[in-house]
Amino acid sequence: MSELLPDRVNRRKFLGNASALGAASLLGLSRIAWAEPPPEVRKIRLVDLYGICLAPWYVAEDLLRLEGFSEVEYVAMQQNTAPDMLLANRADITAWTPAGLLPDLDAGKPFLALAGVHGGCYELFVHDSVRTVRDLKGKRVAVSAIGSAEYYFIASMVAYVGVDPRKDIDWVVTSWDGMIEAFVERKVDAVLAFPPQPYDLRKRKAGRTLINTGQDRPWRQFVCCMITARNAFVSKYPVATKRAVRAILKASDLCAQQPERVARYLVAKGNESHYDVALEVLKSLSYDRWRTYNAEDSLRFFGVRLHEAGLIKSNPQTLIAQGTDWRFLNELKKELKA
Repeated sequence: MSELLPDRVNRRKFLGNASALGAASLLGLSRIAWAEPPPEVRKIRLVDLYGICLAPWYVAEDLLRLEGFSEVEYVAMQQNTAPDMLLANRADITAWTPAGLLPDLDAGKPFLALAGVHGGCYELFVHDSVRTVRDLKGKRVAVSAIGSAEYYFIASMVAYVGVDPRKDIDWVVTSWDGMIEAFVERKVDAVLAFPPQPYDLRKRKAGRTLINTGQDRPWRQFVCCMITARNAFVSKYPVATKRAVRAILKASDLCAQQPERVARYLVAKGNESHYDVALEVLKSLSYDRWRTYNAEDSLRFFGVRLHEAGLIKSNPQTLIAQGTDWRFLNELKKELKA
């Protein structure tokens, strides 16, 4: 068939278009979507995120094209965090944790949380000396940076049981990849693992899971990743914003409905090398949680923990008021019959 295609249309583009047609057949754009104005901008830049749990991010590529974006770019983070990429105007939209977003909002950074994506992707791994979260007091905990997403997530966990994350934890700063190796080598007592890291740790028989945020209360009650964008992008391109959010949420639905198909897709695209790992992650997470969970409750819960610990100064409700825009989510819940 390739010889029948114009030279300017390569095989990868053809397969991408065919995949998009498949996604359209499965999920379809609603009549409302077709009736909407086209996006104000035809190129959209997403942060290229680590972690197979963010499968909707990559499945959304074809759906974004169906939404009218002729160019979809995944921008590598390099040394920046995902919000830093937004701040530097190197990307338009990303996924970020509520625990990590709140300190950014507290610092006055111009971000908006738009919707939850899924929940339950983090696991707190510990060695035998740690039997409860309170036992982390005085222990060594690996993070990629003071102020990283995992730092604030673990800080919320220990603050929830009365441990002061600023005084009671021996934070060991290492590289992102180095965190896991430090834990395996017992240089630290705990690490927050992010798929596929938990599967690697279990395979290597390193430590055990103390908290699985997809199974253990209260963490399973909240989304762990939220669609986040720059204020300027949302205000300037509201139609593009809604269309982008719709594509990601439809991709989340696809992950929930057909994990086997999505796992094959991710392996074919090179996002994950092992089908069994991809499938296990997809089946273990709640990709339809955006339909039933209140994303604002997630921000409020983590905000209270971080405020009590002195890690954010502003009242959580103030940050929620200034750093969220649920218009698109509320419209899409009605449109997609959530």
